[in-house]
Amino acid sequence: MRKSLFAAAVLLMVGCSSTPTTTYYQLPTDSTVSAVTTTADSTQPAIWVEQVSVPDYLVGNGLVYQTSEVKYVIATSNLWGSPLDQQLKQTLVSNLSRAMPGRLVSATPLGDTHDTLDVSVSGFHGRYDGRVIVSGAWVLQHQGQITRREFNLALPQQQDGYDSLVKTLAQGWQQVAQQIAQNSQASSGGLTR
Repeated sequence: MRKSLFAAAVLLMVGCSSTPTTTYYQLPTDSTVSAVTTTADSTQPAIWVEQVSVPDYLVGNGLVYQTSEVKYVIATSNLWGSPLDQQLKQTLVSNLSRAMPGRLVSATPLGDTHDTLDVSVSGFHGRYDGRVIVSGAWVLQHQGQITRREFNLALPQQQDGYDSLVKTLAQGWQQVAQQIAQNSQASSGGLTR
């Protein structure tokens, strides 16, 4: 009898001491962009994505979920596979390259003449109402002219769970890239203000 109670107690302790599984996420990118050689239009300067900055609450590894108007929770078992600012920069270069096939887009400066793009992300998280927030501002410098645009997307998350959250965040980030591409293409005749 004592042996069976002892065995049951050991099994109970082992069951209670198991740690939750940690899951890592990366923003999806279109791998075909990096495999294709880009032929840049010589009349269009290259675009250097100088930086993508994120606020302190997004700097950590955990995905962020807003649970009320004022409360944010940072996940401890659902983590970014690499720093979020690096992922955002890499996927932005990829998305812009796909959106502007005639322009060279790079994460490093290219020569003496290039446009410079800086992006400041203020929101990149899920929200209690089933929406995914992608917000911030970008600044594009082209031949001494500066264009600044804000973005504030609230996209519906189609399914529950972190997989769907990450996919929806990626869709929002791709929309931001499209906005930047459209404004950048207008730069051939002067940037819009």
